[in-house]
Amino acid sequence: MQQEEMLVQNAPRNRLIGTLPKIGIRPIIDGRRKGIRESLEGQTMALAQAAARLFSENLRHANGMPVECVIADTCIGGVAEASQAADKFAREGVGVSLSVTPCWAYGSETMDMTPDIPKAVWGFNGSERPGAVYLAAVLAAYNQKGLPAFGIYGRDIQDAGDETIPEDVKARLLQFARAGLAVAEMRGKSYLSMGGVSMGIAGSMVDAAFFESYLGMRVEAIDASEFIRRIDEKIYDPDEFERAKDWVGRNCREGKDYNPSANQRTRAQKDGDWDFVVKMAMIARDLMHGNPRLAELGYGEEALGHNALLGGFQGQRQWTDHFPNGDFMEAMLNSSFDWNGIRQPIIFATENDSLNGASMLFGHLLTNTAQIFADVRTYWSPSAVKRVTGVELSGQTAHGFIHLINSGAAALDGTGLQSSDGKPAMKSWWELTSTEAGACLRATTWYTSRTEYFRGGGYSSQFKTVGGMPVTMARLNLVKGLGPVLQLAEGWTVELPEAVFERINDRTDPTWPSTFFSPRLTGEGPFKDVYSVMYNWGANHGAISYGHIGKDLLTLASMLRIPVAMHNVSQEEIFRPSAWGAFGANDPQGADYRACANFGPLYKKY
Repeated sequence: MQQEEMLVQNAPRNRLIGTLPKIGIRPIIDGRRKGIRESLEGQTMALAQAAARLFSENLRHANGMPVECVIADTCIGGVAEASQAADKFAREGVGVSLSVTPCWAYGSETMDMTPDIPKAVWGFNGSERPGAVYLAAVLAAYNQKGLPAFGIYGRDIQDAGDETIPEDVKARLLQFARAGLAVAEMRGKSYLSMGGVSMGIAGSMVDAAFFESYLGMRVEAIDASEFIRRIDEKIYDPDEFERAKDWVGRNCREGKDYNPSANQRTRAQKDGDWDFVVKMAMIARDLMHGNPRLAELGYGEEALGHNALLGGFQGQRQWTDHFPNGDFMEAMLNSSFDWNGIRQPIIFATENDSLNGASMLFGHLLTNTAQIFADVRTYWSPSAVKRVTGVELSGQTAHGFIHLINSGAAALDGTGLQSSDGKPAMKSWWELTSTEAGACLRATTWYTSRTEYFRGGGYSSQFKTVGGMPVTMARLNLVKGLGPVLQLAEGWTVELPEAVFERINDRTDPTWPSTFFSPRLTGEGPFKDVYSVMYNWGANHGAISYGHIGKDLLTLASMLRIPVAMHNVSQEEIFRPSAWGAFGANDPQGADYRACANFGPLYKKY
């Protein structure tokens, strides 16, 4: 790249069909009039308005648009007003429900009975009125009726009329809302499977029942031959292709060809591969989201897309034995920028691993950031590093590390060449600057694919993630007789001495992106040491998200009724529905399994 690429910052927009979910806020009040209700109206509505301000000021949808709150028209003192609020929420597209109260009220008469919307109740901690008593009463009603709800209660007593939200309450409100919005965002959207099963990988045996029962999503499928049809028949925007081709030529630096000379493709073939993979990226996006430009070109059906929030591409082997691979398509879609500028990442799973794709989707919806898809490839012990490189590991790597590397869908944001408070980061896409996007591009080299893997050619991205970023690795797995389980590990990216990196990188594939991960250890169970984390990981892939988001993933999983098999989140940060304690408060992991089995999937029987 000869000069810094100035990328336009695209405006936030909803690129999928359906209205964005809103947060509904229900001010709950003692319905007795002639003195009691009248004295509480102002305080109760003020609590609802304070919660709405908190959400509006701190939350955005993953597409960058603001989160809207809908407050019931009146305080809710009984079933009539509860029904009025439910009717309003249905009209307004509410997907998450919060009830707030500073006082006693009639629990089962005022509760939210909508079955598949995440619910929480904030009971104001004040000595003048028993908000905590209502909280306990209504949570008991929710539990008795099989409608799990989250309870929020501040540690310190506040004075009546105090409209400030304590920090501990803020944290719980936002934790609930982030997870609840993620649940609501997925409902009614699609997973688009492009091709079939890749190399016998279980995650690419797409389980439609899982997506329908647990996530409220549908599974759409196309044959990979659709890419060839659209390329051959020119079902893509030709003007965009020329613009994209020019941008790629200026911004995607090509590296050396590691193939033996007998297996190298000619310059003409390589140039043709660039054209091919750029078209693949455009076509995959159009398949997922649609493109009105195609209707202008006479392709009305193709212009509609599949309303896909998430997609995956089979690739290996039937495709890649003959056609250029999907690595460029996967990496660029997952990144926060391309030739059209800075925009929301398109979550896309390599090898059609739908379960890792769903794990990436969780991370994206909770953080609004791009995600890294990687093989959980190798555990490097300190002794192995010393034997191979002669270097003694120290600092963050003293206990060893896990090498995360895969040929496909690692977003270029994964270089870590973005900055938050002066530290390396992967930022929400609307906070990304053109300078940061340019740095990510410059740090990435595109290598001609290794033809022993990819006989049809193509290009693979290569970069090295900077050290010092807090990250969370997560993975959904399906277990026969149990259903879905989630596992996660919080930790940090680590940077290796250059001599160590070169030796390790050359032992695998130097044409692929590398992230070196050091999980936070607890000294117990699967987090006894780094080896144990690797040993207990349930599949060959992991989804890596910026930030320590384990607590949010645990909250989200409980909403979806997915138990968590392993995690290194502190007990103080875990926030699950009130009912979970009834399944064994002294055994939180076992209680999680029992509660999820008891209540079942959020949408229907699996």
